[in-house]
Amino acid sequence: MELITYLSRVDLFKGLSEEELQQLNHITPLEVRPRGTVIASPYMEHKVLYIIKSGSVRLYKVTEDGKELTLDILGTGHLFGEITSFRSGVPLFAVTMEDSVICEMDSGQFRKAITEKPELALKYIEIVTARLQETEDMLEYMAYGSVRKRLLYLFNKLASKLNPSASNEEWIPISVQITHQELASMTGSIRETVTPILNQLAEEGILRREGARKPYSIHRSRLQAALSESK
Repeated sequence: MELITYLSRVDLFKGLSEEELQQLNHITPLEVRPRGTVIASPYMEHKVLYIIKSGSVRLYKVTEDGKELTLDILGTGHLFGEITSFRSGVPLFAVTMEDSVICEMDSGQFRKAITEKPELALKYIEIVTARLQETEDMLEYMAYGSVRKRLLYLFNKLASKLNPSASNEEWIPISVQITHQELASMTGSIRETVTPILNQLAEEGILRREGARKPYSIHRSRLQAALSESK
C-alpha cells in the first residue's frame, strides 16, 4: 500500500484510481542506491523505467574532451530510463547525488500501460517536452554563459528540482550535499575557477551554508536577479 500511495503522488500517475494503480504491480521492490551509484549508462542495457521515491539523480553526458556535462537533475517523484531521456539518441549517464530510493518498472509493461490508458501517454509527452526544454536551456548556458551564470542557473535548477515545496521561502535549502569539484564538473569548469565564484556569491548574499560539509541554501530572489544580470 505504501508503494501505491507513492505512485499516486508521481505526476505521471496522478488521477489514476487505486485499482488502476494496483495493476502496476510489476514494479520491483524499492531499492536503496548509495550516493555516487551509476544507475544507467550507454554501456548498460536500459530495459526499465526508474522512478525516484526519494533522493536525487543527475543525468549527464561525457564530452569529447572527457568533461561531464550535466543535462538534468531529477528529484523525488521524477522518472527516467530507456523510454524517457535515454531515447534522445544522446549517450547519457545517470548517477545518484545522494542515497536514493529507486523503484523500477519494466518498460514493456509501461508501454502496455500507456497504450491502455491514453491519458498516461499525454502526461508522458508533457513531461518529456518540459525536460527537452530544460535541456536546451542548460546547453545554451553551457555554450554561451560565463561560469558564474552557469553556477547561478544550476543552483536555481537544483532548488526547483529538489525542494519545490519551498518556492515561497526567502532562503531555499539545497537538500543534497555538493562539493566544489562536483559543481565544477556539473558546469563544465574546474574547481579552481568555481571556488572564488562561490565565495563571491556568498559575499553577495546569494548563497550560504552553515559549514564546509553542510548543504547550500540559496536566496531565490537575489539569485534570479543575479541570473538575469550576469554575463
